[in-house]
Amino acid sequence: MSRIPEETINTIREQTDIVQIISQYLQLRKSGQNYFASCPFHDDKTPSFSVSEKKQIYHCFSCGRGGNVFSFLQEMEGLTFVESVGKTAELADLSVDESVFEAARQSKPSADTLQGKLLNMYDKAQHFYHHILVNTKAGEEAYRYLIDRGMSKESIETFKIGFSPPQRQALKLYLENEKLDDPDVLKQSGLFSDRDDNTFVDRFSNRILFPITNAKGQTVAFSGRAFQQETDNHRTAKYMNSPETVLFNKRKIVFNYDKARASVRREGEVILFEGFMDVISAWEAGVKNGIATMGTSLTEEQIHVLDKVTDHVVIAYDGDNAGLEATKRAADFILKETHFTVDIATFPENLDPDDFIQSRGKEAFTDFLTHGRDTLTSFLIKYHRKDFNLKNESERLKYIEIVLQELARVSSAVERELYINQLSEEFDLSTDALKEQLHTFIVQKQNERRQEKRKEAHHAPEEPTQSIVIQHNQPKETALSRAEKALLHRLFTHDDVWSTIESLGKEVVFSDQDRQLLYILYDEYYHSHDYPSVQSFIDFLPDDRLKSKASEIAWISLGDEVANGEIEDYLSVIVDRQPIENRLNEKKAALKEAERSGDKAKQQSLSFEIINLIKQMQSK
Repeated sequence: MSRIPEETINTIREQTDIVQIISQYLQLRKSGQNYFASCPFHDDKTPSFSVSEKKQIYHCFSCGRGGNVFSFLQEMEGLTFVESVGKTAELADLSVDESVFEAARQSKPSADTLQGKLLNMYDKAQHFYHHILVNTKAGEEAYRYLIDRGMSKESIETFKIGFSPPQRQALKLYLENEKLDDPDVLKQSGLFSDRDDNTFVDRFSNRILFPITNAKGQTVAFSGRAFQQETDNHRTAKYMNSPETVLFNKRKIVFNYDKARASVRREGEVILFEGFMDVISAWEAGVKNGIATMGTSLTEEQIHVLDKVTDHVVIAYDGDNAGLEATKRAADFILKETHFTVDIATFPENLDPDDFIQSRGKEAFTDFLTHGRDTLTSFLIKYHRKDFNLKNESERLKYIEIVLQELARVSSAVERELYINQLSEEFDLSTDALKEQLHTFIVQKQNERRQEKRKEAHHAPEEPTQSIVIQHNQPKETALSRAEKALLHRLFTHDDVWSTIESLGKEVVFSDQDRQLLYILYDEYYHSHDYPSVQSFIDFLPDDRLKSKASEIAWISLGDEVANGEIEDYLSVIVDRQPIENRLNEKKAALKEAERSGDKAKQQSLSFEIINLIKQMQSK
């Protein structure tokens, strides 16, 4: 912190809106005075992460994490404090003298963890492969191939596409030259093929390489497209991805998420493609909110990633039969796991997105994605139609029944009415008959959901969710803890509270160790800073746990003004009531022990003592 002038830190903090910064990472929804989202720091099924525009802090009511804009970026992106201040200025588009941060960047220690070493190694490999493609004779043919396929030089640069030369020792020699030759790290990197003789040969030899990045934009894996067959008799797989490593878990990674995130928030929707080549082709056409899974079906982890930035998915898979089946699976999975709105863009004539762009042009592509999409229900009606011979009466009835079952999942009465009328007109059936059958299916669905909820409730004690565990582990709020938190809150927000405490001449000792430490640290902070604030105090705190505790206390809702006698009341509870409450807790613990041992006489004696202590507390 001392490397950046405090005046600079305060200026950046004061000119930054925490809502604007966090909304670039999470999908915030306003409720009352605050904004809510699913917490990015734990598996949050319900929005328990809240951001206060007024107080410029955040707090998760489930996992307890909290802080200011700097601590959010530190935890979200794994940054140092200095880096988080610079990143905040960048995201808030503030003009800051870069030389202020230069010394800190230069003195940043190199990561010595396995993860840090692998990130460094992948960064070097990405630069090496990209250099080979763009600047050397060895990559010239592969580069020309990409250009001939319609890929622009800008996209090659944006996505840092590279080429691994046929010489299978090239990467190893380069890494050795960069002093990255630790055999254990090389072996765990996934960059080299496993060989019995323990030599390291490039896994992606003679392939065009597409870097795979995490949410922070760091390269964590590669996908290699075969460029030429190594021999006439040896067939290689068209695509090869990195194996899973410490850095790369294909269930969690979403291709292009780091680049698409801002556009997804701006457009209010994400476009899900089947492969990364589709994403790049769409990017070339001006569609910047496209992402893809890593050659697998959608996973719960990937859906959780998308849920943080949007609630609207457009599935734009290939138009062939395999693509239609994949679309159906993806739609079913999304609806099962989330509250997403789902639209479908099914490309005509069995085309994939890249083929569509090549044959019809970029403008037609963007127009199709905007105006050629179907609602999910419309897609499902078309999807099921291909399985039936509608000239056959029996199959026609089966088809109508399946469509009505799909309509039973639709919550919009207007949408149901629209498709009921379409069925009525196409098959010459009364809308009353169709609605009656639909009502039967709706009731069945409701019964199924009730049974499912009963099953979940039955199994809940065996597999408690994280939020339930946290709630059970939280101690019961007492008058003493409420008074301690309220006093700290007033200290954080009203300068004159210190003089009130000093004038009363009472020694303040908190019952909770964290609150006592916050009191001591705030005393030190307050008397050493000219312009104290909660946001600045959070930066002053030494660890994340205390930052979260401070943000929780700052979050308390009290009136803007300190009432007459309010501080005296808090001190009365803390100073006068605390010893009684401590004794009460000791007696309650002793009573539980007496109950376990079956000592009836001791139970009766302790019960009388507890009642008397409660009366004493009530009289205070």
